[in-house]
Amino acid sequence: MIRKAVAGDAAALADLAAATFPLACPPGSSTEDIRLHLKRTLSEDKFAEYLADSKIAILVLEQGGGRLDGYTLLVDRQSTDPDVLRALGGRRSVELSKCYVHPDHHGRGAASTLMRASLDWAAGQGAASVWLGVNSQNAKAIRFYEKSGFTNVGTKSFTLGDSVERDFILEMTLPAKG
Repeated sequence: MIRKAVAGDAAALADLAAATFPLACPPGSSTEDIRLHLKRTLSEDKFAEYLADSKIAILVLEQGGGRLDGYTLLVDRQSTDPDVLRALGGRRSVELSKCYVHPDHHGRGAASTLMRASLDWAAGQGAASVWLGVNSQNAKAIRFYEKSGFTNVGTKSFTLGDSVERDFILEMTLPAKG
């Protein structure tokens, strides 16, 4: 089942982020950089902030027993990153900031299910497209996003702890409303 996250999900989201985020990091990322990123952006307190923000939606995949097995975090506000703004060319776009599925559910269609729900949510907000940043060395994620219909439109930097990484900016144009 996919549902919109609620305030009571913040702790479970932080636990899920701690299990999934390190899998998306480039080879050679330091444990300290990953720990700092989790603390600064994926802690229970940060998820509580995201859940209280009217411009952010977190969709969760919840299967048996109330356990969260995946989530996406969508941001419905214009990016302030000049590289992203340049790549998107001024289109109204929702950011797919996070898209993670617990490793126990990799290869079972969970990520595709979450992606479809996320794209539907973005289209419902009136966005012309959805964009995301993905580490340039994360070949598995890049293949998934390309298979989902995203194309590479640029590059940007991403701060991981105290390191700066290179991300691809991927974008998918949403169908025009009718």
